[in-house]
This record gives sequence, structure tokens and C-alpha cells, in this order.
Amino acid sequence: MTTLVDRTDTLTRDALAVLQPGFVGTTAPDWLLRRIGEGLSSVGLFGRNITSPGQLAALTARLRAEREDVLVAIDEEGGDVTRLEVRTGSSFPGNYALGSVDDVELTRAVAAELGRRLAECGVDLNWAPSADVNSNPDNPVIGVRSFGADPDLVARHTAAYVRGLQSAGVAACTKHFPGHGDTAVDSHHALPRIDVELATLHSRELQPFRAAISAGSKSVMSAHILLPALDPDRPATLSPQVLTGLLRQELGYDGLIVTDGMEMQAISAVYGIERGSVLAIAAGADAICVGGGLADEDTVLRLRDALVTAVRKGELPEERLADAAARVRALADWTRGARGAASEPGAASQEGTAPGTEIGLTAARRAVRVTVGDPLHEPLTTAPYVAAFTPVANIAVGDETPWGVAAELSRLLPGTETGTYADAAVDDVLLAADGRRIVAVVRDAHRHLWMSQSLDALVAARPDTIVVEMGLDAAPPRGALHVATYGAARVCGIAAAEAVAGT
Repeated sequence: MTTLVDRTDTLTRDALAVLQPGFVGTTAPDWLLRRIGEGLSSVGLFGRNITSPGQLAALTARLRAEREDVLVAIDEEGGDVTRLEVRTGSSFPGNYALGSVDDVELTRAVAAELGRRLAECGVDLNWAPSADVNSNPDNPVIGVRSFGADPDLVARHTAAYVRGLQSAGVAACTKHFPGHGDTAVDSHHALPRIDVELATLHSRELQPFRAAISAGSKSVMSAHILLPALDPDRPATLSPQVLTGLLRQELGYDGLIVTDGMEMQAISAVYGIERGSVLAIAAGADAICVGGGLADEDTVLRLRDALVTAVRKGELPEERLADAAARVRALADWTRGARGAASEPGAASQEGTAPGTEIGLTAARRAVRVTVGDPLHEPLTTAPYVAAFTPVANIAVGDETPWGVAAELSRLLPGTETGTYADAAVDDVLLAADGRRIVAVVRDAHRHLWMSQSLDALVAARPDTIVVEMGLDAAPPRGALHVATYGAARVCGIAAAEAVAGT
């Protein structure tokens, strides 16, 4: 006979099981370990939690000492969005660089190597890849995180990435369903809206997600975007029409549905995280991602209690919460089995997933595109002046990860100097360069008028200027030499410096 105490305990454990919170620090706080013991099934890691692979491995081992089947998740896309290498820049180019090469075996190999490194550190759920079709080049939050603007290309590389990552025993989380690529607003700050017809959504946005589902993606992340063609009232994360009607029923997806961060303003400013979390689970989501900004015990308890209270009031079916918790536990079971299979002697080589540690740099070098604007241009042989025109980074990328070419050029050409500019300051650049060759480094120059104007003025004053674009290559080439890297990962900077120096 089930007692009220038993039911309450089950409800509480299920409510904890669907949460994916973060925390502050590089060791697990006592409150987190205590809640894992009480039923918390997932933990999300961010750059603030990581200092080295060894430290990360020790952290995940401590979490699993409390509970063997806890899911350890991370937002490690590679490229511009890295948590493993947040302080140095990623050893892997991002999606846009991989899409520009358009070699699906290379994409699979890069994802497999990234997955291998995550698995070695005890991470078993990666909130990647981004399957968004970047159809709007002015998109402020996706950009180089997308494989490109062509749905067919994005679909085949999304599938390759999912297969590569999961071959290493790390579950993929394909995002941001049903597609964040045609937005002009960052959902970290407000609610984006996509006004396109259903036919466009099916032929463009949804194509990569179909490919991911066919490839066996173990989880899918919802987007905080409003699509009136699907649901005129609620964003996708909170919409039964989107998560249950479209993703579950129409597309036939049976894996874990994870929300994007519930503290993002698109949800929290309109619904609040407690109400938003209840609506998300009711709509068909299985796991609530929270912790990028809110990372404390109080947040976990508030969300747990909101879910339990919603069940008791009849606002959230108990069966729906139980189903969501069961899906989380099922993924945890898969990752445990996958970890064991991936760690068997010879497993990586049998699956073709051990390309070596140079795969990231190899991919970045293949992605670089060089346009010679001056037929008399010669590679640099003396130390240049690097002018880095720096835009404000979006929250997903963060501003703590270094980018650019100055460090590598300094190694290749000792004496290289650099300056950072956040607005039009061409006279300052010319003065600081003091006659040396100028290397102007930009990121999405087409999206920033001041940056584009600065480049035009700089090239007009110094036609021998070399331009390195480390974002979307959406503007015409400028300068005596124009180098497009299709991303700002550390390896992209190395590849660009080699191109500039002619090595």
C-alpha cells in the first residue's frame, strides 16, 4: 500500500531528478552532494568549474562517489564556445569552420576526439551540437556556432557530429529546437520571434533535427523562441504543440528533451523560473537546465518545490513528472553502459574514433580561406602590429576566453605588438603601428558598423594592411591579404597566423 509519505518522497525525488543545476567553484559543495544523495540526477558544468583536465576528472569522480548514475553535463561546443579550455581557447574549430570544409568524416572525427576528452574527464552529456541553420547572418547569438546557412549541409554535419560524439560514450544534446538560426534577438536578453510559415520551418529549421534524430541523438535542447506558426502564445520550451506535438509525435523523437537555461530572460523575465519550469515539464520537457547564472541551493529547492506543488494542485500531471524523471534516469543508464564500452581496450580504434590530438589543428588549417587583394603582397617577415577590433561577446561565448592571432604571431615573428580597440580609432592604430605592417583582426565585421568603417579607413590609409576575419565571412574581402578562419577558437588563430606569416 502506497502511503502519503511514500508518494511525497517519490514526488520529491522525481522533481529533483528533472533538474540540471550548476554550482560555483571547482569542487562540489556540500549542498550539491547532499541533493544528489536525495535524488538529484544531473549536474551542469561551466567554465567557472574547470581549471584543468585532472581537476575536472577529480570533480566528476567526487560527484559519482555520491551517486554512480549522476549525469554530468557540459556546454562544450568546441570553437568559440568552450568550457574545457575557457582560459586558453579551444583545441577544436567550431561548427562553422567544419561546415566550410564540408567533410563529414572530419566533422565526425573532431566530435569523436572531443567526446573522448570529455569522457576521460568524466563528462557524459554534452549540450551540443548546435543544429541551427544560420539563415540570418545578423543573428547575434548563433553565427559561427552553426555549420552554415544551407539546411542540407547543416543536416549532414549535425548527424556526423552526433555519431562522433556518441561513439566516445558521451550523449549528444542537439540544439536549439526547433531552430534558432533566423533570430535577430539573443534569448539570453529577450524573447526572439520567428515569423515564417510552416513549410519554411519544415524545409529549413527542422531538417537538421530530423537528421539528428535519425543519427540517434540521445537528447534535444529546446529553444526559448516564439514561432507563431506553431504556437502563437508560448515559446517553444513551454509549448505542448512544439515539444509534444511536433518533436514527440510528428518527428517521432523518443529521447530526452532538455530546456535551454531557464534563467535566460526570454523565460525568466516573462514567466519566472519556477512557473517556467512547471510549464516546460507539462509541455513535454524532461530536464530543466538552470545554473549558468543561478547556481545555488536555493534555486534547486525553489524549483523542486514548485514542481511538487504543481503536481499537488493538479497543474502538472504526476505521470508527466514521473515520465520525465524516468527519461533522465534512462539516459544515465545509457551513459554508464556507453562509458564502459568506450573504455574497453581497442574500442576507439575499432570504431575509428581515435584520430589523434592533432585533429583540431588539422581541421582549422583546412578551414582557412585566403584571398589575395594585392598581387604584390608578400608574407610577413618582420614583426607586425596587430590591431584587434573587439566586439562585445554574447553570453553563450563569454568574454573570458582569449581569441585572435597576436599570441601565435608573436611566436612566429618575435617582437609583434598588439592593441585592442572597441570603437573606430584608425588614427590611434596608425600611430601605434609606427610604420610597421598592420594586421587587423575582426569578428563579424558585417554586424558592427564601426568595425567595418574602421577597416575601410585603415585599408585606405595603409593598402598593405592584412585583414583576419574570425567570425562570419559575410563582408567582401579587404586588404592586401584577407584571411577568413570561420571561427575564433585558439586553433583558428594558429592557422590564421601561419597563413599570414606564410609558414
